[in-house]
Amino acid sequence: MAPKTSKASSTAAPSEKHGYEFMGPPGAFLISIGLPILCYVFAFGCNDVSGCPIPSLLHPTEFNIEDLKRDIGWKGIESIINLQSILATVGWYIYLLTLTRFLPATEIEGVELDSGGKLKYRLNTFNIHVFTLAIAAAGTLYQGADWPIWVFLWENTIPLLTTNLVFAYALATFVYIRSFSVKPGNKELRELAKGGQSGNMLYDWFIGRELNPRITLPVFGEIDIKSWMELRPGMIAWVVINLSNIAAQYRHYGHVTDSILFITFAQAFYTLDGQYMEPAILTTIDIIADGFGFMLAFGDVPWLPFTYSIHTRYLAVHPVQLGPLRLLGVFAVQASGYALFRAVNNEKNRFRTNPKDPRIAHLEYIETESGSKLLTTGWWGTARHINYLGDWLMSWSFCLPTAIAGYVIERDSIAGILGPKKVVPGEAKGWGMLFTYFFMIYFAVLLIHRERRDEEKCRRKYGKDWDRYVEKVPYRIIPYVY
Repeated sequence: MAPKTSKASSTAAPSEKHGYEFMGPPGAFLISIGLPILCYVFAFGCNDVSGCPIPSLLHPTEFNIEDLKRDIGWKGIESIINLQSILATVGWYIYLLTLTRFLPATEIEGVELDSGGKLKYRLNTFNIHVFTLAIAAAGTLYQGADWPIWVFLWENTIPLLTTNLVFAYALATFVYIRSFSVKPGNKELRELAKGGQSGNMLYDWFIGRELNPRITLPVFGEIDIKSWMELRPGMIAWVVINLSNIAAQYRHYGHVTDSILFITFAQAFYTLDGQYMEPAILTTIDIIADGFGFMLAFGDVPWLPFTYSIHTRYLAVHPVQLGPLRLLGVFAVQASGYALFRAVNNEKNRFRTNPKDPRIAHLEYIETESGSKLLTTGWWGTARHINYLGDWLMSWSFCLPTAIAGYVIERDSIAGILGPKKVVPGEAKGWGMLFTYFFMIYFAVLLIHRERRDEEKCRRKYGKDWDRYVEKVPYRIIPYVY
């Protein structure tokens, strides 16, 4: 859809009630507390100490605190946070800010704002990621799986989760407080997000009050917080954590399986592809419509890297060898999902940025009263949110390599002395799928909810024109199904 032509300033109070999302303040509260707790459930509940799930979860009627502490290898507060993880997290952000400032970059303008101006973006995330992978390759070549960074990441996953969670809370609070300095007609082109001006402090902090908060830092210059957070710290860390899990598998077993290699490669390709196509994010709903609050800060870090890497962490403890045929099947799922995802998003980005591009110039559309154009043929004429189907198919390929998941860690005991670990499916077989297949289920719920949010915003924006569009494109995500 092309940028709208209206220039009404969004720094003023919205003329019509935007309405709550995520069930309003109660939903914002539950998500802000519940999802961080879920992060710890995943981290502690599927581990390399006692099993996946841990025995305490397999026998809830026999639950007691002492058994739980034993099952998760509890060592006191250092199991949650330590000085090393704090310093490492601070170092990670300084490292990324430094590369953002000094590596080659492309400067590009975003879409037109409601107030009429356009923000400029410095984009070089792909270069940062490749540079980081080169450092990782050099370290591994020099010291192998025992490279200190690989060992540190494996041994401090939960403390690093905590420090990034604290950072997400702090960043959301900072941008919320700072949003009250936004003034109509400011030269910095600062605007408030329409959905973040409810007047309820908790909800606005969660959903994001300022549309594109920016900050100028010494040495590093101006940083667009939302776009910087979207593709840099969490996305790159996701791949780095996966690589550390491969190193852990090699330390444990002396070899690396095809399943963990496939997932790591597929997820690295997914992130690198998105970062290579970084200009395309400037036309996404996250950038052009959503404010930046706890919802996005938490999703970027710590949710993304520490939850999405659970598959490789699982395989580092309980290896699965797929073999050629099963590997080919999983690859087919991944490839079909990616092909759809990329084709659909390329079509949208080309139409929004250059409708005369010969690759999409033949497509039909309806023009709305606001001046925007809605595609009615091509991929977007197949379903109104067909891009989500490609995303969901790819999520399957991340889960399938873990097979019928679940394991128990046993120890041989000789004369009262604990001997070597032995990882077996045992009574946990199948129950581990609650962890390793969660991503697929979560992604389906996320995408359907996101699609409903998109529909509501579009209906509010286009009015009767949206009804005309829905008549021409009746399916939401899956043609002839949903």
